[in-house]
Amino acid sequence: MKIRPYSPEDYDAVVSLWQSCFSYPAPHNNPADSIRRKTTLDDGLFYVAEMDGSVAGTVMAGWDGHRGWIYSLAVDTDCRHRGIGSALVEHAVTVLNQLDCPKVNLQVMPGNSEVIGFYERLGFISEERVSMGRRLS
Repeated sequence: MKIRPYSPEDYDAVVSLWQSCFSYPAPHNNPADSIRRKTTLDDGLFYVAEMDGSVAGTVMAGWDGHRGWIYSLAVDTDCRHRGIGSALVEHAVTVLNQLDCPKVNLQVMPGNSEVIGFYERLGFISEERVSMGRRLS
């Protein structure tokens, strides 16, 4: 397995992966739109895990100068439990640390205990917060 920056050639595979992994019906979570917005930003914090020439997973990270974020971690169902997700998270955390990021946050949908357990095994802890959002479009 190799972790590398996302490239435009990955587009179809990443859209397909996200559609199979995420069930977010909200329009602002449309994979094509998310990829377009992230690649327009061009901050270099979007990675794919490649295995046998195919996209096996992705992680999108963010850094705003105050906190780092992990977004859109996805691993193909046929490739899970092989360390790909862990390697993607650790790669993103390493890059954020190199950018002098003091803390990395992420959000998990309520009730997703399997994913919560995954992140806890990687050293993340649940913090008492209220997550709020405001749709702009």
